[in-house]
Amino acid sequence: MAPIRIRHAKGVATIQVPFENDAYTVQDLQQEIYAASQILPSRQSLKTGYPPRSLDLIPELPISSLGLKGGDQLIVGEEAHESPSRGPGTNKPAAQVQQQSKTSTPAAVSPPAVAPSASSKGPAHVSTSDGSVLVHRVVPDDNSCLFASVALIFEQNLNKASQMRQSWSLIYNPGIPKSLLLFSFKVVADGIKKDPITYNEAILGMPPSKYIDTILKPSAWGGAIELTILAAHYRTEICSIDVETGRIDQFTAGTDGGIGGMRCIVIYSGIHYDAATLAPMVDAPADWHQTVFPITSTNTSDDNILIAAKKLADFLRSQKAFTNTATFDLKCEVCGQGLKGEREARAHAEQTGHTRFGEY
Repeated sequence: MAPIRIRHAKGVATIQVPFENDAYTVQDLQQEIYAASQILPSRQSLKTGYPPRSLDLIPELPISSLGLKGGDQLIVGEEAHESPSRGPGTNKPAAQVQQQSKTSTPAAVSPPAVAPSASSKGPAHVSTSDGSVLVHRVVPDDNSCLFASVALIFEQNLNKASQMRQSWSLIYNPGIPKSLLLFSFKVVADGIKKDPITYNEAILGMPPSKYIDTILKPSAWGGAIELTILAAHYRTEICSIDVETGRIDQFTAGTDGGIGGMRCIVIYSGIHYDAATLAPMVDAPADWHQTVFPITSTNTSDDNILIAAKKLADFLRSQKAFTNTATFDLKCEVCGQGLKGEREARAHAEQTGHTRFGEY
């Protein structure tokens, strides 16, 4: 690590730069400068030397591309223009049948104060009232997308998605290493086992023991039941926003819900869950993102984060980034049978045990 001194309109600062680390990029340096100066990377201009010379900033290149060394001084300016805002890719996920609560009615959606761009670069995002951005965080397109979204929000680690399926059997199995027990989330299956009155056969659609066995399989889909259990486990309200309708389904945290509690956001496309998180800028590193938010109002139309989330759903809807599960065409990837909608897919899965479907 070596120091670099930066001068900007608000003062001076010294930052430590790991010149010996080839993985440290120009973008990493720009993020450090942003932290010190509050000038967005997309608007930064950098000069060094005497007379000062401008540096060509290519974010992906290593820091060595700038020809800097420890002890150098950078003059940081702010460009008057801003790089084009970023928007989503529009690739649709492969079909997976999800459970979803239908109890909420569509909420009124106000137009965004700053409309997102439909650029192919970067994730979809919308501006919030305080100048931050709510970002669409896309998770892998597999049967664990709900668990991956929750793992991203609460654990900042997508690799923990499969662990969230783990059941009480891990906890009480003496053959499981202690280190694995500490990182086993035993959330969903354990929640069902601990509350047999709520999660009975009528609610689950099958005996609880069978449901537990099913949800532990990688091919099983998660939905409303799982969101209810996860919200209670993390003592955080989970708001699921349906892209097609704008409807918000609120999975409350029980006695800890309401004003003074916390909430998070997942985005539901009809066949896929993603997360929504808050960042100071769209290209901020992952550890700068805020993933849970204070509940400031029981009225979803008055909560600033939910207002932004509805704007984000509006934008995704305008990009056709949703699937109507009642009418979409599916094909069983096991036997090749054509199916129409979620209902036929579920019936086929129950009759045959086939759980791999593709949309066409």
